[in-house]
Amino acid sequence: MAGSGSSLKSAALLEQMKSHLTTDAGKELVKKTGLVYQLNIAPKQKMGVDEEIYVVDLKEGKVTQGAYKGKPDASFSFKDDDFLAIATGKMNPQIAFIRGAIKIKGSLSAAQKFTPDIFPKPSKL
Repeated sequence: MAGSGSSLKSAALLEQMKSHLTTDAGKELVKKTGLVYQLNIAPKQKMGVDEEIYVVDLKEGKVTQGAYKGKPDASFSFKDDDFLAIATGKMNPQIAFIRGAIKIKGSLSAAQKFTPDIFPKPSKL
C-alpha cells in the first residue's frame, strides 16, 4: 500500500478534501450528508487493478486512506482520471455510471448524494 506517496492524481484532491472538511462549509456538508463513502481508485486503465482505497467519512468529517472498518453507505470503483473528472464536475456521475466508468455497491440513494458539490473547488490540479 502506498502511503502519502500515492501515484494517483486524485490524491491531491483528496488531500484538499481533508482540509475542506475542517472549514465551516465542510462542517455544514457533514451535517447535511452524514454518509460514509469508500472510494476504490485504480491508477491505470483498468478498474480493480492496483486500487488505492480512500474513505470519505461525511459522518465524522474526515478522509482516510485504507478500507473502511464496517460497512460504508456506498462504495465506488473508478479509474483515477474518471474520478477526477467526476469530482471536478467535468463528468456527470449518472452518465459515468451508465457508461460503466463507475461501479457502485451499497445504497443507491446514498450514492446519489455523492456529487461534485461535496468536493472543494480545485485550487490547482
